[in-house]
Amino acid sequence: MKEKAEKYTPKIENIKEIGPEVEPLLYGTGWLSEDMVKMQVLVESTYGDSHPGSQHLNDLAYAVSTGVYSCGAKPASFYVTDICDGIATGHDGMNFSLVSRDIISAMVEIHASVFPWDALVLISSCDKAIPAHLMTMARLDIPAIYVPGGSMDPGPDHLSPEKCYECLDLVHKGMMPREEQRYYQVNACPTSGACQYMGTATTMQCLSEALGLCLPGSALVPAKSNMAKRYANASGKQVLELVKRKISPSRILTPEAFENAIIVHSAIGGSTNALLHLPAIAGQLGIKLDPHIFNLVNEKIPVLADIKTTGRWPSQFLWYAGGIPAVMKEIKSFLNLDCLTVTGKTLGENLEELEKENFFERRQSYLHNFGMKPADVIRPLDDPLSPDGGLRILKGNLAPGGAVIKHYACAKEMLIHVGPARVFNSEESAVEAILQDRIKPGDVIVIRYEGPKGAGMPEMLRTTEAIFTNPALVATTALVTDGRFSGATRGPAIGHVSPEAAEGGPIALIEEGDLIKIDVLGKTLDIVGISLQERTVKDVHEALEKRKKEWSNPLKPKKGVLKIFEKMAGSPMDGASIY
Repeated sequence: MKEKAEKYTPKIENIKEIGPEVEPLLYGTGWLSEDMVKMQVLVESTYGDSHPGSQHLNDLAYAVSTGVYSCGAKPASFYVTDICDGIATGHDGMNFSLVSRDIISAMVEIHASVFPWDALVLISSCDKAIPAHLMTMARLDIPAIYVPGGSMDPGPDHLSPEKCYECLDLVHKGMMPREEQRYYQVNACPTSGACQYMGTATTMQCLSEALGLCLPGSALVPAKSNMAKRYANASGKQVLELVKRKISPSRILTPEAFENAIIVHSAIGGSTNALLHLPAIAGQLGIKLDPHIFNLVNEKIPVLADIKTTGRWPSQFLWYAGGIPAVMKEIKSFLNLDCLTVTGKTLGENLEELEKENFFERRQSYLHNFGMKPADVIRPLDDPLSPDGGLRILKGNLAPGGAVIKHYACAKEMLIHVGPARVFNSEESAVEAILQDRIKPGDVIVIRYEGPKGAGMPEMLRTTEAIFTNPALVATTALVTDGRFSGATRGPAIGHVSPEAAEGGPIALIEEGDLIKIDVLGKTLDIVGISLQERTVKDVHEALEKRKKEWSNPLKPKKGVLKIFEKMAGSPMDGASIY
């Protein structure tokens, strides 16, 4: 699909007379006289020393700018640094993680709205920055390209940072010396880039490509490679073609494109956080993603990507094996191939072109260095890692609005489970109970008041790792929360319970000893008993109604940005966004 290019007048021409200060201020910033008649491109990244996923992005921004310059346009670099969930884990800093997505999105919108940019190139690597950038692209709807920041090299023996949780627990139990723990800490993050497992950062890079918003094959590029800079440079050039052809994100982000993203998400065994971010992105264009579509897709699309933490290989190996184009090639019959992408061509045309260019053979030759074949990383459709996708949406009297489980990452014996509720109003108290052996096999840990209007919807990685590293609990004990999870989460963990506790949802009404039934196969989550005794549906309903009348919100008033998020955030099933 080739669009006819027409002569384009840069937007800056429209404001020179209205704002006579514009030119002198730009001259003071280093613009030249000839720059004043060029197309203007905002190059926005999350560059900063905040974490490895952003520390290198200035190099990619420079490469984008070089591409823009080479085509006769004028780039300008702006920055809104993101934060790292890994650094925020286990303390109150995690409460600010999800809200940072919407604040980053707001700041990029501000940067893009106070000056007449003709195009936008956004660069990021990690959990909240990627959806923030994609949300802004959709909302602004000016010609734009997203540039993935790429993946971190694996450590020795394919080490990645989630291993450090296990090491810390072993130290506390006297099963690992501090010196050995130190080795893992020093070597877990050897370079810049997104963490080396199928967490939210890896997932969202992959989904940006599945949506058609970045150049084919660019997701998970090794962050410190020259190839990362080549993709960035090419993106700077290509965005100007989008301007000339009047291709904006709304032409790319169709309902069919979001369906493609959900299909790819299932095939890669992606993070549960995609169920927050994809609806939030779609919502910017007035597209409603029914949670039921995730169930429909996950029932028919198997997991093919053998990537940590539930698989064997670091995320960079997915890039070596052909990346998202190779995954799409394997599931081609399920995809909407007529969807437009930032190449100006359809998804189907992109895959055909890659095939003609020997893209797959050349990319997959990287695996020869490790004595591996592409099928070791991306399993064939007829021999999948899991016969269906990794996620389920559960509903029931505990989660009338829905809840999410990554069942692919939990033991099969926990797919149907009934156990007594052990109730906590904070993650910290739950972790303390686990570490003090106060949680018994069969228990269902309930952590509430952690939703968007509660604590800001922090992830529960510290809790899930404490469960996972306890042999007595790993295949016997479930977690239910209105908070969310890291993409690295392993074990029977159910999150996004809606309505959340802060809104008086049923999760706020659970008491110690209530029996909770998890039925992943039946897609249900219910309270089925009281005081350790099974009861009828009517008895449970009447008990909850009585508790509801006596319930009051125990949370203290919030301040600052969390106060804004508390007032404005939507349901997790709709993206938990303030927009």
